[in-house]
Amino acid sequence: MSTDADSLRVLVVEDDPVAADAHALYVSRIGGFRVAGVANSRAEAVRVLERTRVDLLLLDLYLPDGHGLHLLRSLRAAGHPADVIAVTSARDLAIVREGVSLGVVQYVLKPFTFATLRDRLARYAEFRAAAGEASGQDEVDRALGALRAPQGGALPKGLSGPTLEAVTRSLRDTAAGLTAAEAGAAVGISRITARRYLEHLVTEGRAARSPQYGQIGRPELQYRWIPANR
Repeated sequence: MSTDADSLRVLVVEDDPVAADAHALYVSRIGGFRVAGVANSRAEAVRVLERTRVDLLLLDLYLPDGHGLHLLRSLRAAGHPADVIAVTSARDLAIVREGVSLGVVQYVLKPFTFATLRDRLARYAEFRAAAGEASGQDEVDRALGALRAPQGGALPKGLSGPTLEAVTRSLRDTAAGLTAAEAGAAVGISRITARRYLEHLVTEGRAARSPQYGQIGRPELQYRWIPANR
């Protein structure tokens, strides 16, 4: 069993507080990894890196004070060895190629599920654990193959990324929690549809539900956001 000292330290660099909170929570749930910090800008990421050992960056490419690849380029120029998994909505293959040349080992497109990130981190850990001298081409191919992601990892059928983000934001910003009806009204969707998104957040470990008593009829389910441990 790995300890905190053995765990790979991950810096989450993401300008959207909702997404940053979710990504940090995801990392905290995966064995062998720990959250070293959360940065919402390029400058904040640099400050964290100056004072904290970081093995891996989960790096958003669109930051308020500069492109994520500019941050990565400056880190490489300074000799910083941290690996990078780009977590982004960027789909420009020219940017992907530039990222690869700078040492981006994986790309995860938003929106994604906990299972997707868990798979990417497990593959990264397998790749990083490979040590010693390869006996031949096959062993080199196997080591590199650990980074190749399988097909899948999309949201469940019928769920859309923008609506999920809207429901997530609404839930996160309401400390008392929301029922499906309240979430639907806040986002502009039906109660039934809102409940599907809320249940997805529960499945992903980003929300908790409990019955709300005190009203006539069957109790309603109350959903509350689970903040990440930072």
